[in-house]
Amino acid sequence: MILLALDTSGPVAGVAILEEGRIRYEAMAINKMTHSESIMPMVEEALARTALQKEQLTHLAVTVGPGSFTGVRIGVTAVKAMSHALGIPCIAVDALEATALGIDSPEEIICPIQDARVHQVYGAAFRGGRRLMEDCVVKLEEYLAALAALGDRYLFTGDGVLTYREQITEALGPRTRFAAAHSLYLRPASVACLAARDIDQAVDYLTLQPLYLRAPQAERERSRREASHG
Repeated sequence: MILLALDTSGPVAGVAILEEGRIRYEAMAINKMTHSESIMPMVEEALARTALQKEQLTHLAVTVGPGSFTGVRIGVTAVKAMSHALGIPCIAVDALEATALGIDSPEEIICPIQDARVHQVYGAAFRGGRRLMEDCVVKLEEYLAALAALGDRYLFTGDGVLTYREQITEALGPRTRFAAAHSLYLRPASVACLAARDIDQAVDYLTLQPLYLRAPQAERERSRREASHG
């Protein structure tokens, strides 16, 4: 198995190649370029650095959300196109689960959060590799209240920490730790490892779909306008 994994669900564009259970290549980019500008050149670089031809790939993987609507769409569209062109299956990976996978602290509840804008977060909860909370998009206070029923020691990770660290500290105090700066972002190698674990869930390019927890902003604004004129 030679698997190419992509992530464009958050602020980082990421690519990893896993071959027979071993990470052959991983790259992450946080720059001023858009994911649509970055991701395919990063794929070409990954193949070149590993001396692989795209025809040697057996599987593709991508984070399908939750995350940025535009970012998720870019990654999913890229993988669907490659899957169609190469005739190989693809695996959908949950972005929050992949973010949590990069943190090893079995005694704490791992809390991956992404900034969902409009004072909301995409969040979930895991401990010891087991999911404790399904993906949700809620106000930060609601997410923190839900965590209170799960335990009393929390380790937060994800780009949402950069936005909400102060509020989380105020709410939970000494019960809370935060991942180090280099561990806050989703690792594309984690996407590859989760995809390898779920290889039996591989689908064709037509079946692969984004995971959206709420309607796009344009649809929400249209609904608000219609309601105000209703």
